[in-house]
Amino acid sequence: MVKPQKEPFTNIFVILFQDEQDAETVYWLAYSLWKARFWHQSLVGSVIPFLRIDDFKNDFSSKVNEMLEEHELHKKQIQALRLLEQKEDQFQKNIVLINEMKRVILLRYCK
Repeated sequence: MVKPQKEPFTNIFVILFQDEQDAETVYWLAYSLWKARFWHQSLVGSVIPFLRIDDFKNDFSSKVNEMLEEHELHKKQIQALRLLEQKEDQFQKNIVLINEMKRVILLRYCK
C-alpha cells in the first residue's frame, strides 16, 4: 500500500475537503494509520496488494472518530510527526550530498 500523499496520482483514493485544516488533520491520521500498518490485514491481491474502497471507508471512518476524541493528544502527535518527517527529509538530502561528494572525490582521484 502506498503511503498517504497530498497530491493525487494513478490508482489511488482521493478525499476532498472544504478547507486545508481538515485536509491536514485527516492526512496525518491516515499517515499514522499507514505507518502503524493499520490496513495491512485488509490488503488483497497476490502480485500487487491493494485495499478495497469499502474496507477503507468503514475502517478509516471509525478509526478517525476514535482518534479525534482525544484532539489535544492528536495535535501533539501530529506536531511530533511533522518534525520527524522534516528531520527525515533533511537526513535524506544529506545522504544524497554525501554520496555526491564521494563520487566527486573518486572521480578526481581516478583521473
